[in-house]
Amino acid sequence: MAVKTLKNPSVGTGTLLTWLPYLAPALIFYVVFMAWPLLNSLWLSLYTGSAGTGRSFVGFDNFIKLFTLPQYAERYWGAFAHTVLFFLIHMAVQNGLGILFATLLTGKNLKAREFYQTVIFLPVTLAVLVTGYLWKLLLNPVWSGPFLQQLHLDFLVRPWLGDRFTALVCVSLVSCWQWMGIPVMMFVAAMQNISDDYFEAASIDGAKPVQVFWHIKLPLIKPVLGMIAILTFVNNFNAFDVVFAMENVNGAPNYATDLIGTLFYRMGIAGQHPVGIPDPGMGAAIATITFFVLCLGVIPTLRATQGEAK
Repeated sequence: MAVKTLKNPSVGTGTLLTWLPYLAPALIFYVVFMAWPLLNSLWLSLYTGSAGTGRSFVGFDNFIKLFTLPQYAERYWGAFAHTVLFFLIHMAVQNGLGILFATLLTGKNLKAREFYQTVIFLPVTLAVLVTGYLWKLLLNPVWSGPFLQQLHLDFLVRPWLGDRFTALVCVSLVSCWQWMGIPVMMFVAAMQNISDDYFEAASIDGAKPVQVFWHIKLPLIKPVLGMIAILTFVNNFNAFDVVFAMENVNGAPNYATDLIGTLFYRMGIAGQHPVGIPDPGMGAAIATITFFVLCLGVIPTLRATQGEAK
């Protein structure tokens, strides 16, 4: 007896034409605001000058100057090293504490769960300029010194943001404090989606909470962990506002908090001291290098973490 196969009406030659009207707005938005600026930045990195004074094609000269001329190379490698440290601090503190808080928040015996979730996520809703300015006051010994001395915490009375050895760490920790709510929220959602069957089996086997975390929770949230690592990597290599709010665009003191984002702003938009004349081509070269650095970090992380958890 022959069995007649029913065709899926959504699959066929008309599928693309059917979905195109729905995809068109998002596709247009992506091309105009993401793809075209990216391609334009790659093109601009091969030129020097500005639209007002006229541009001239220089090929890879901007990249050569960035890595060979001392006034460019010193600033770039300094900003690159600071950005890497900025990222590592976020990975260790922000995401490490994010996993810890998410584990505690998903505990069955935790009381006032909604209150703790609100407290952790509240800094995310605040403007970076506001939190940066408030923390700048708190870390200023002129403002916080008398209060700390009354608490006999004199060892905390020091110019944290004025010391080149502590400024970047302080800025990084403030950024971790503000954005920790996002990884916590994502980790909580991932852990809540883990089936209770795993935990019941682990309880029958006599597994301890630490063993449950390492052998059940952590492997099953690996895709989310990879995605958070990628978001942290991309956001940190584009960080600008927190340094602008707490220090300045020159990465004070003495470029100790200078990041790739602030360097790009000075080179391509505001103009590098002491000349003060912006060079969009050099700024585009920095952006182009950052794009390829992000690709080198994002693609292997995606391949290693996505699609393996069952």
